[in-house]
Order: sequence, then C-alpha cells, then structure tokens
Amino acid sequence: MPRLNLTAVTEFTFEGFSVFGWQHRLVLFAVFLVLYLLTLASNAIILTVTRLNRQLHTPMYFFLSVLSISETCYTVAIIPRMLSSLLSPQRAISIPHCATQLFYLAFGINNCFLLTAMGYDRYAAICNPLRYSVVMGKRTCLQLASGSRSIGLSTAIIQVSSVFSLPFCDANVISHFFCDIRPLMQLACADTTIKELVTLLISLCVLVLPVVLIVISYVLIVSTILKIPSARGRKKAFATCASHLTVVVVHYGCASVIYLKPKSHDSLKDRLISVTYMVITPLLNPVVYSLRNKEVKDALLRALGKNPLS
Repeated sequence: MPRLNLTAVTEFTFEGFSVFGWQHRLVLFAVFLVLYLLTLASNAIILTVTRLNRQLHTPMYFFLSVLSISETCYTVAIIPRMLSSLLSPQRAISIPHCATQLFYLAFGINNCFLLTAMGYDRYAAICNPLRYSVVMGKRTCLQLASGSRSIGLSTAIIQVSSVFSLPFCDANVISHFFCDIRPLMQLACADTTIKELVTLLISLCVLVLPVVLIVISYVLIVSTILKIPSARGRKKAFATCASHLTVVVVHYGCASVIYLKPKSHDSLKDRLISVTYMVITPLLNPVVYSLRNKEVKDALLRALGKNPLS
C-alpha cells in the first residue's frame, strides 16, 4: 500500500556515537584527533621526502606520493565532520552536503586501483628489470594514475546519483557517523533492492578485480624471485615488495569486511568497524612504507641532517 502524509526530508542527522556518554565521546575525540593529525603529518612527510630526494624520483615513489595525496583527501572528507559531531550536539547535515561527502568513494576506489598499479610496477621491476625504464616510463605512470582517478570519480558519480535519486521521507537519522551508501538506502521510502544489488556488484568489481590483478602480479613475481640463485638476491627482491604487500593486505582486508559483509542489525558494531578503516588504515599506509622501506628511512634521515650509515 502506498504511504500517505509523508514529509520530504531536507536534512539528515548522524546518530554517530551518541550511545556513549560525554566522557567517552571526549576520549574518542582525543584519540581520533591524534590519529588524524598523525595521518596528515605522515602523508606530508612522505610527499616532502619523495619530492626533495632525487633518488626517490622513480615510478614506485611516484605512485606512493599519489596514494598519500588520495589518502589525505579521503580522511579530510570524513574525519573532521566526525570529530565535530563527537563534541557538538548539532549533528545535522543538509542533503547537498551529504551528497558531497559521499564522494569520498572516489578517493577510496582510486586507492584500490593505485595499489594495483603499484603491484604492476613491482612486477615490471622484478620480472622485466632490463626493460623497466621503458615499461614504466613517465607517460605510463601518468596514464595509470589518471586511469585510477577516472575510475574512482566515475564510479562515485554513479553511486551518488543512484542513492540520491531515491525519495527520503520522514526518517532522517543516519545510523552512522558520516554519509555512506547502506545507511542512506535504509532511510529511503522506496524499494531499494535493485540499487542494493547494483551497489554490491560495483563493490565486487572495485575490490575483487584489483585483488585478482595484484595476485597475478605476485604469482609472476614469486616465480621469478625463486629462480634467483643467491639467497641474498632473493631476500632483496622480496624486501622491495614487502611494504606494498602489507598495505594491500590491510587495505583490502578492512574494505572487504565493510563493503562485502551481509547486512547487519548491529549498527554500532558497523560504525566501530568503519572507524578502523576510515581512521587507522590511512595512517598505516605511510607508516608501513616509512618503517619497512630503507630508501625512505635513509631519505628521511638525510632530510633531518643525520647520516643514514651511522
């Protein structure tokens, strides 16, 4: 039966972490603020070091710089609003602002395909070292980075258009701390089955396709490394892939838990899982590359005026 006397929604309200008391929210604010500032600082350091050190002007660090910019934009789109809602009783957001925030998807999808491009770079460096400079030329790197950005933006446009073509009536409380697809669809006063299937299909393509390409790259990489006669050579080759592989496992592991899991009735649990992905994962990427990558550590020490050999 059609629903009568429905009022069109003009703004949404975040439920956020309102279930927690003021003191708990204050603690969460302090923790998230510190993590956010560390994320901004670590990504800024990666960008500065790779920019100033000519030894890091290689395809691998070009993609790392682009990833740092994308991760920064990703966190800026979500975390400041979340921090504000932890302290302020006013947690309303207009529909245009909500649609704008949903474009965080463009950066998230861009990150997925950037990690794929970085996997291809490692494949070219290890499996085709003599042709590496030709295969991974400046033009190729720019095309891969632009392609990742284009896929992310076009997919986000499709998703945002799909969600906000739905009618929203009466219910306007989003069971989340930011505008996301699933919580928004739950508020729609129309059948969302088809749109949910389309969203699931897009999520599968965005997550599964890059993973498959990365796995293929690493199968070829491992088979090549195992043919290296010296143990030292094999160890060095594996070391060049360790940082990227660690970031891939963390990124896709968290993303799969959020976007491919079945519907849950425990919205608080979903929010806590999302916090891990939205706040902690962007910090892990630059930290992993800084701590596990000797070239970055040496460049950072030189920037601080210290001798890397000491």
